[in-house]
Amino acid sequence: MVSKGPKRPRRLATEIVHHGRDPFAQNGFVNTPVYRGSTVLFPDLETLESGKQRYTYGRKGSPSMSALEDALTNLEGGVACYLMPSGLSAVTTTLLAFVKAGDHILMADTVYQPSRRFASEVLTAFGVEVTFYDPQIGGGIARLMKPNTRAVYAESPGSQTFEVQDLPAIAAAAKAGGAVMLVDNTWATPLYLKPLSLGADVVLHAGTKYIVGHADANLGAVICNEAAHSKLKHMAWSLGTAAGSEEVYLGTRGLRTMEVRLERHQRSALDMANWLASRPEVARVLHPALPSCPGHEIWKRDFKGSSGLFSVILKPHAKSGLARMLDGLELFGMGYSWGGYESLVVPFDPKLGRTATAPIAQETGLRFHIGLEDVADLKDDLALGFERLGRNS
Repeated sequence: MVSKGPKRPRRLATEIVHHGRDPFAQNGFVNTPVYRGSTVLFPDLETLESGKQRYTYGRKGSPSMSALEDALTNLEGGVACYLMPSGLSAVTTTLLAFVKAGDHILMADTVYQPSRRFASEVLTAFGVEVTFYDPQIGGGIARLMKPNTRAVYAESPGSQTFEVQDLPAIAAAAKAGGAVMLVDNTWATPLYLKPLSLGADVVLHAGTKYIVGHADANLGAVICNEAAHSKLKHMAWSLGTAAGSEEVYLGTRGLRTMEVRLERHQRSALDMANWLASRPEVARVLHPALPSCPGHEIWKRDFKGSSGLFSVILKPHAKSGLARMLDGLELFGMGYSWGGYESLVVPFDPKLGRTATAPIAQETGLRFHIGLEDVADLKDDLALGFERLGRNS
């Protein structure tokens, strides 16, 4: 917004609505429009050769991109933001920015599986050594640091099983060992966690989730501090991993309502988590805001809230019963991704995808995203599903 006097400190709910907008630079229109294009013209040779013009090529930035980048940089407390075509491209670009052949990285054992696959298959093929660590290790991660450790990658809470990490302790060990600290903050968003303030150097988001918020665009974002800026900028521009104009607009649109959506997601998910904990079919609920979840005390210390994503572990059941349960649900869609307005559920095997830690359970897990529907209707839908789960045929 155009300044109308001295700027007073503003709270996050206000910043998320106003930061990155300048209506009077857009002829009074509230939203920054979609700038489509590749070629950007220079008024003269001197300007072209000086490199001082703000926008030089569509892939390197546009007013549409600046609106979202500026807002996310402000919300995370960083110095710069780079938008990517997807959350995974944010992960891969960031890792490539800080490691090369002969280097070593540490990665939480509970990260998003495509992130894990990129590290264990692609980076190792290029000569990077990867060690997966117990997400509950805290400051003990110092024992795993090597002279060539260049990055420590965390995701808190962990994917599917939601272990919360001691980010300040891990960041301190990374810094002492000369490594950068990278944190996937998609679950909490900058509204509920600020990893840069806890010692991280880079924060990553699958903007596809809560930033976009409507299940209609893929988007990634990377926000960094000053120490990490030059390497990240070089790699982002070298790889050409720029987000599309339409997706950026949808991300900016979604950001403006993220605070009110997150509040509803949080409230409904906690209600559903406590209800599921009372169900006889459920062995365990994995939600960071519940005392039974690994790292709950750290969550209370570092986080300001929780989102709509959590998991449960079912008690032993027939496979045919699981199909009957899930296939008959009316309000919970089965599909990957999350963070939209709709409720989702996907089954997972807790025994898979770990090498540094023991499986958290042997039975089937269900990952839920609680959308914006009425919680009473969601409970009714799941109650009927649990009845189908327990049938003999």
